[in-house]
Amino acid sequence: MTQLSPARKPATGASQEPAAKAGRENPKSLYGGTRSRRITVRDIAAAKERGEKWPMLTAYDAMTASVFDDAGIPVLLVGDSMGNCHLGYESTVPVTLDEITVLSAAVVRGTTRALVVADLPFGSYQEGPVQALRSATRLVKEAGVGAVKLEGGERSAHQVELLVASGIPVMAHVGLTPQSVHAYGGYPVQGRGEEAAQQLLRDAKAVQDAGAFAVVLEAVPAELAAEVTRSLHVPTVGIGAGAECDAQVLVWTDMAGLTAGRVPKFVKQYLNLRELLGGAAKEFAEDVVGGAFPAAEHTFH
Repeated sequence: MTQLSPARKPATGASQEPAAKAGRENPKSLYGGTRSRRITVRDIAAAKERGEKWPMLTAYDAMTASVFDDAGIPVLLVGDSMGNCHLGYESTVPVTLDEITVLSAAVVRGTTRALVVADLPFGSYQEGPVQALRSATRLVKEAGVGAVKLEGGERSAHQVELLVASGIPVMAHVGLTPQSVHAYGGYPVQGRGEEAAQQLLRDAKAVQDAGAFAVVLEAVPAELAAEVTRSLHVPTVGIGAGAECDAQVLVWTDMAGLTAGRVPKFVKQYLNLRELLGGAAKEFAEDVVGGAFPAAEHTFH
């Protein structure tokens, strides 16, 4: 089994600490704020105006979501990344709307403050705006999410427009869109070269103009992501898109070191959870085999 690298402490420096401290001391901050109600898209817009950076993590169950909610993570994404890291699929493509709905409802039940955003999975919105509205409505009504996310720029702008007009907030996703893995032939960086960069910029502006409250930029050169961020009035959420985005998101199993084998270049592992969890399982097994568990204090009489 491939061993993951040891957990590394987040980098700190004179330029980062004042900004982080200011965020913790501002009651309106997305991270570290004192508001008790759920965060909304209006709060996201206000953070952009303040120039506040904020974190987002994925979550797929109530217990993990409650941990992240208690930690102050302001936005949780019930991503179709669950296909790779939760459901055992080889990609996000097989994930169904039923699966997203069930797990989104669990994440909502496990949180009290975070804005919960659910992915529209492959095949649930590509037919057009009406199908997108039907799928998104289900996630809002049955799962209770506060927003949905869908992939695509200009090609998805009409879907975004109808959802927003119908009262459903939309987070858009451009750059590397994993649902298109078969068309890409893998997961290549997007936006390299002048033509590709201009198309990505058009895509980001198209979904913004259609009403998206934020735009995810995945696997995009940092310089291009910075240009997109400056060009939009809605926040950008980077994943492999450099430090100039307004927010950053990671798949939580990557962030916590639970993912086996190689992880993308843009991932920073803050824990080696796979090693810790495996060690606990082995210790339990050895106690059972050796007769040390259950002991007297674990036994009823």
